[in-house]
Amino acid sequence: MHDQLASGRRFRVLNIVDDVTRECLRAVPDTSISGRRLVRDLADLIAERGKPGMIVSDDGTELTSNAVLVWCGEVGVEWHYIAPGKPMQNGYVESFNGRMRDELLNETLFLNMDHARVQIAAWVEDYNHERPHSALCYETPAAFAAELHKQWPAPLRPTGSAAQAIAYPALMRNKPARL
Repeated sequence: MHDQLASGRRFRVLNIVDDVTRECLRAVPDTSISGRRLVRDLADLIAERGKPGMIVSDDGTELTSNAVLVWCGEVGVEWHYIAPGKPMQNGYVESFNGRMRDELLNETLFLNMDHARVQIAAWVEDYNHERPHSALCYETPAAFAAELHKQWPAPLRPTGSAAQAIAYPALMRNKPARL
């Protein structure tokens, strides 16, 4: 995402959203986000939350850099790029980005980067901890994530933000249909 400060200087926001819990794990506003910067933020996130089963993104310049490709190989994270011009293939993030755009970026005149960082962090805190989501049984993303973690048997608990969760619903589909 991108926006601009009151001075006219443009900045970008890198959003990392968990597709299972809908949590915004990171919202990184800066004037430039390089592949190296992205790798550093992802490494910090993995240290906090564990390694995800897969990362899905568009094919933005920083997301396809050599630094990212090398890091994926070293860490063993699978990265899937959505098809160009098909944002619906990454719907949770696109929905989040649209909300952030409508509720914050379009409504706020950021005086400087520090002001932008503070406002974006406050908005993300509200999004994660105060807003119930209908898709999460009207729980907040943070509460849903905490409950999900408690409910799973220890061997099946995800070790990261989106680890293995995508596979479990498929197991339920293999049950015989009731007539």
